[in-house]
Amino acid sequence: MNFLDGSLFVENMQKLVITAAPYGPEWQPSDFPEDIPVSLDAQIQKAVDCYNAGATVLHVHGREADGKGSKRLSFTNQLVAGIREACPDMILQIGGSISFAPENDGDVAKWLSDDTRHMLAEIKPTPDQVTIAINTNQMNVVEQMCAADVKGTSLDVGTAGYAAYREMTIPAGPEWVEEHIKRLSANKIQTHFQLANIAQLETVERMMRRGVCNVPLILTWVAIGGGFEAPNLYNLANFVRACPDGSVLTLETSMLNTLPLNMMAMALGLHVRCGIEDNIWTQRRERKMTTVEQIEQLVRISREFGREIANGQEAREIYRIGTFYKDADETLAKNGFAPNRKPGQVGFTQHG
Repeated sequence: MNFLDGSLFVENMQKLVITAAPYGPEWQPSDFPEDIPVSLDAQIQKAVDCYNAGATVLHVHGREADGKGSKRLSFTNQLVAGIREACPDMILQIGGSISFAPENDGDVAKWLSDDTRHMLAEIKPTPDQVTIAINTNQMNVVEQMCAADVKGTSLDVGTAGYAAYREMTIPAGPEWVEEHIKRLSANKIQTHFQLANIAQLETVERMMRRGVCNVPLILTWVAIGGGFEAPNLYNLANFVRACPDGSVLTLETSMLNTLPLNMMAMALGLHVRCGIEDNIWTQRRERKMTTVEQIEQLVRISREFGREIANGQEAREIYRIGTFYKDADETLAKNGFAPNRKPGQVGFTQHG
């Protein structure tokens, strides 16, 4: 991404797109009963509350009536249908893991089978996005957390939950990834890339160059440690520099890193994500903080800075919902990558 003179002026920035992740599949309802919706109606109402607070993208994970993360696609269909009816302008982004929460004490936190995850392309009504990870990778979500982050919760140090998430990995090999993107695109569902590092971004670029990934580069940098990059300034700057000018980048991290990283995103013209899936605390840990409170906080800060919040329709335009490309050449050009080298061409390539 290029930061020309004036890039930090709000009049030259897109409006801010806020992604809310309010379902917190890693937590048990007892960890934050005031803000973890359990019934279907409560989960739909949570989406409405997030939208009314200013979030225009909803990261969706369903929860069964017993409080466990739902692994039933039939329930995901119900949830998407209910949210779509209640919030028709909200971008519905299905978490591509379906649910990675362990079912029983002592179980490893794991994603469902490849075939089951492919069925996310068949959800009806059709969601706007499904998230996808690139390259099989460690996803130790508790590595970056300190003891105070999880004290008294089901992820407390030494618990079965902590041990399960410490060993979690992402299954995302090349054959499955390419097939999944193909199926999502065939059903007019946008792929949203959840990337841990530049190496994964380079894999996406190579897929685009081969013509097997003809989609807009709408992505999130997930800086949570444990196999992913850490949310520091140097990693952020390197990742942003690697993103082409046509991409749309959201930043994500965990716990008390969330607000500082989101403030950087707002100031740089990037986009933000918040919610109890990422953080449950105020910055001094005086109390737990609801997803709606986190959204309202970002809205206040962004407007104080002078950057307005995108509404549902504006967010859809920024995210290019419904846009797909015909071939590698168009994909590279629209996303801002240099074109592929033509036979016999020497030197560096560039778009005219």
